Amino acid sequence: MKKIALILIPVAIVLALAFKNNESEKTQANSVCDSLKMSAEEHLVMSVLWYQKSAEMRACYYQSFNMARMALDNKLKNAGPTDKNAVVLDVDETVLDNSPFEANMILTDSAYTAKSWKFWTNKAVAKPTPGVLDFLNYAKSKGVIIFYVTNRDITDRAATLKNMLNEKFPFADTTHILCQKKQSDKTGRYKSIAENYKILLTIGDNLRDYNEIFGHRKTNYGLNMADSLKNRFGSEFIIIPNPMYGDWEKAIYSGIFPSEVEKNKIRKAALQGYEH
Repeated sequence: MKKIALILIPVAIVLALAFKNNESEKTQANSVCDSLKMSAEEHLVMSVLWYQKSAEMRACYYQSFNMARMALDNKLKNAGPTDKNAVVLDVDETVLDNSPFEANMILTDSAYTAKSWKFWTNKAVAKPTPGVLDFLNYAKSKGVIIFYVTNRDITDRAATLKNMLNEKFPFADTTHILCQKKQSDKTGRYKSIAENYKILLTIGDNLRDYNEIFGHRKTNYGLNMADSLKNRFGSEFIIIPNPMYGDWEKAIYSGIFPSEVEKNKIRKAALQGYEH
């Protein structure tokens, strides 16, 4: 027994030191966190940095619009000589980069408001996303009509038009920029285009830009719906990367937007880790 006790004593000491060191590391980590001034929008920092500073972001956009060009060429091969062909695109984070607005929320520790968003859109200084103008001008050269279907409010259309004209977007006019009037569902606007044009391709950063079923993601965050449509992505719909916001985030909160404290808890609870 004495031998066992003598063996167990150093083991206990090692475990105690390990526990003490672990607790010390936790205390230091907590101290560091407490010393940092955290913005209410702190969760956006990495996604906005990725969007603004990573070469991968640019590569993803170039890849998406290269794929869009190939998909468009394939569709045009089967188009009739009298067909009036169209491509439909979302605006925000699809053709215009609004990441400075997201960054400003972090830097000023302020949440999104309709007033702050309107202040940004009225500046009309959003830049084109990587590769979008090359694709749009290519589509135009092929005789394809371009429509921009956005959930910016109709009162934002003048500023949006100014912004897009400044950046030389083709078909930037009040006929081809379709804003939201009363509802965010884009189905009605798509149907109005389809009455006179054959929509060959839809491009957006939100799956709801493709199909309104993705506005309802109570079951499995919409993952099963994406799986069921997997063969259509890249041919009918081109998805653009946007880690900053979207209906995917709303699905995490079960369709509602609670307080910042509650949102932080819900985000962490939704994460999947592994057992230690």
